[in-house]
Amino acid sequence: MNDRVKRWLEDGTVDLFLGYKMIMGHPLPHCFVKEKIEEVNDLIIGPARYSLEKIATHIAAVKPDIKIGLLARDCNQRALNVLYIWNQLNPENVRTVNVNCCPSNLKEHGDCSYLEHEAAGSFKRQVGIDNNLQPENIEGYGQSQRLSRWMYEFQKCIKCYGCRNICPVCFCQECSLEHRELVGTGALPPEIPIFHLVRAVHMAGRCIDCGLCEDACPVDIPLRLLYQKVNEIVSDVFDYKTGTGDSQSPFNILGDTVTLEPKPIQLAKTAN
Repeated sequence: MNDRVKRWLEDGTVDLFLGYKMIMGHPLPHCFVKEKIEEVNDLIIGPARYSLEKIATHIAAVKPDIKIGLLARDCNQRALNVLYIWNQLNPENVRTVNVNCCPSNLKEHGDCSYLEHEAAGSFKRQVGIDNNLQPENIEGYGQSQRLSRWMYEFQKCIKCYGCRNICPVCFCQECSLEHRELVGTGALPPEIPIFHLVRAVHMAGRCIDCGLCEDACPVDIPLRLLYQKVNEIVSDVFDYKTGTGDSQSPFNILGDTVTLEPKPIQLAKTAN
C-alpha cells in the first residue's frame, strides 16, 4: 500500500493522498504529498473511521482539477459513488486504495465489526430503541409505541450538528436544518420530531449506511436505524440501492422532464 501511494505521488497519478497517520497516539486523517513523501511510511490502516471523501469534496471545491487519492473502505467507496452521481467529485480525478471491511447491509460478506454496538441498557430497551435492532424489528411495535420510543430518542438531541457534519454525503450549500422556517433557533432540544425527520428525508437515496452519524452522536440516538428505514422505503418504491453503483438517484432529476417510474409497493397479505 505504501509503495503504491509513493509511486502515485512521484509519477503524478495523484497530487495528494488522504489516509491516516498516528499523531500523538491517535490515528487521524492526514494529507500525504510528494514534497513530504517520507511521511508515506507512516500511512496506516486502523479502526479509525473518518469521511475522507468529504475532505476530498472540500479540497475539490477549491481546486476542481486536483487529482486526489484516498484510502477507501467499502463505506467510503459507496459515498464516492453518491458524490460522483451528485457531481461533487469527478471520478476521473480520484484514485482509491480499497480496504474490504464493511458489515453494512449494503455490502455482502463484510468482515469487520466497526458498526457493532454495545448492548443497550434496560431503560433504553424499555422506553427507547435498541441501536442493534433492524428496521423490521421496530415494525413489531404498535404505531403509538413506535412514536413514543422515537420521541424519547429525539428529545435527547442537543443540536450539535455532529450527524450532519460527519456525514460524507451532506454537501448542501444551504442546510435546511439551519433554515428558520423549518427549524427554530435558540432552543434545546430542537423541535422534535421535525429536526430529525427533515434530515431523514434528505438522507433518502443518499445514506450509504456508514454509521458515522451514530458514532458521532453524543447522546446515542439510533440514527443509522432511522436512515436504514428511509433507504428501505426508497428501495421498495424505486428499486434503488444507494451507493452500490453509478446509476442516478431517483431524486437527482436532470433535464426538464420527470421520468421517475415508481414500482408498486407489495403489501403484506393479511391472514384469514
